[in-house]
Amino acid sequence: MTPSSSENRHDEKRGWGPMPPPVSKRFSYFKKLIEQLDVATYWAVVVVMALMTVFISLQVFWRYVLGSSIDSANELSRLFFVWAIFLAIPHGVKHGVHVGIDLFVMMMPERRREQLFRLTAGLSALLMLMVMVGSYTATVDGWNQLMPTLPVTSSVYFIAVMVCGAHAFLHLTLLAWGGSATWEVNRP
Repeated sequence: MTPSSSENRHDEKRGWGPMPPPVSKRFSYFKKLIEQLDVATYWAVVVVMALMTVFISLQVFWRYVLGSSIDSANELSRLFFVWAIFLAIPHGVKHGVHVGIDLFVMMMPERRREQLFRLTAGLSALLMLMVMVGSYTATVDGWNQLMPTLPVTSSVYFIAVMVCGAHAFLHLTLLAWGGSATWEVNRP
């Protein structure tokens, strides 16, 4: 008994299109690994944003109530802000949350759209490799330079870019491998 063509589709009435092809164990393992990394970076963003909020609040209290200032508050809040942004970028990559004009792409047949999606995800993964190499070079070059008010290397900003590049690279590699349906709810 062969399934009818309507059973081979997700739900055409809702516009979900054809069911994604079955995935390999390697793909599922890679996806689970990235999901665990996403959870870790999600909580890291929460912690970093909380720290930024605490330091800014303390700075306001010190300045307006105590008439003094915390020397490193501005630098720390800027550092936390940068880390929060670069830790969050790969989460946007995962869900395709970016500004884009897709009028031409939407006029393409579904199969061509999927091919273009995988191609651009693969090329973007290569771009993230270049970002990682560039940020590594910048990290090494600036390692001896300290932040003005903290005894910490100023390369911590470039380390955030490197971590973002690596995480985004993993997401883009997964998307190039699994296609646009990679993060759909029913996809393993």
